[in-house]
Amino acid sequence: MFVFFASCGRMRKVVSVLSLCLLATGLKAQDPHLATKAEDSLLAARKRSFLPVPVLGYSPEKGFEFGVVALYSYYGDKKNPSPLTRNSSASVLTTFTTNSQFKLDLRFENWTRDNLWHIRTNFRYHDFPLYFYGIGDTTHYDNRSLVGNKRYKVSAEAERRVSRHFYAGLSLLFQHDKYSSDDPKGVYPTADLVDKTGGYYTFIGATGIFDNRDNQNYTTKGSFVRLNISWAPDFLSTRALWRLEGRASHFFQLSKKSTLGLNGYAVSTQGDVPFYMMGEMGNDNIMRGYYTGRYRDKNYMAAQAEYRYFLDPGIRVRFWFIDAHPVFALAGFAGAGTVFSNRNIDINPKPNYGAGIRWFYDKSSRLTVRLDYGVGEKRAGEKRQSGFYLSIAEAF
Repeated sequence: MFVFFASCGRMRKVVSVLSLCLLATGLKAQDPHLATKAEDSLLAARKRSFLPVPVLGYSPEKGFEFGVVALYSYYGDKKNPSPLTRNSSASVLTTFTTNSQFKLDLRFENWTRDNLWHIRTNFRYHDFPLYFYGIGDTTHYDNRSLVGNKRYKVSAEAERRVSRHFYAGLSLLFQHDKYSSDDPKGVYPTADLVDKTGGYYTFIGATGIFDNRDNQNYTTKGSFVRLNISWAPDFLSTRALWRLEGRASHFFQLSKKSTLGLNGYAVSTQGDVPFYMMGEMGNDNIMRGYYTGRYRDKNYMAAQAEYRYFLDPGIRVRFWFIDAHPVFALAGFAGAGTVFSNRNIDINPKPNYGAGIRWFYDKSSRLTVRLDYGVGEKRAGEKRQSGFYLSIAEAF
């Protein structure tokens, strides 16, 4: 019915009126159960899913780390379903270590019927150490300091569709940090840093989005552009700050199985910026291969390209209660990024590249688990920077 009306809107008025009359006549004779059957068919195709993944790791500063990451996918318009509505999700990450450290991260992403509203929330607490290397793009591995960090973070974003592909909304972020260090080595003990032992910041912002992707989880065509400007007033923060953040992606469907994605990210924080509010290079989404925060400064920019190839080996797995037809995707990526201050705009891009594999655990919503290996630069006298990443959902 929706497609018919969309088509009629482009016809001449006479044809549209005649079509509507015929439609009204047909509705009188229509089986009253057809609408219910159509809704049942749509609900059957849109399955809810739940995936828990165990977390196990080891590092000298943390000891052994145990935990779980899980994602629950569902649709928020069950009572009045629409084929256009994107899936919503709720995820949790919780880990603890043998050195009595703890992390909890809760994320919710909700789409209302026909994607009229998009709402995201995040609640995070961690008591975890990190390595601080200094500020700028020339930090050295041997100068790192082990610093303890206790963080409370709450964020919320709500955007409403104002036209076919445009969204506008507001954002709110509160973050409270405490830092301490018993490590006499490295740059942290003697560094002159703003709010060195921590602080709190409340960012109030406005967001504009363009989004015409065919699917937000595993995109094969379309574009996504997001721009956010936010302000942390001094009466709600340790000190006043401004932040401008932009993110953009575009996807080319090269063939039925091949997709090329381009992605860019930039953030600029202005004012007397503490080191923990600066742009940090490296994570599981962009500049894979770099330790998060190995390079940081007031300004951070990065771009990457990723090629994805859908792979269906045609294998059916039957074991106990499992009866599955697994499908995968292979990926290769490359990019570059840089950090710089306001006074020294000397842009020296740092490269990254790597490859990975994805498993579609929810084919109807195109949700994946991905394993990536990223490689970064090799500085003189240091090993080449690299890292493995196991994540739920695509990098972009």
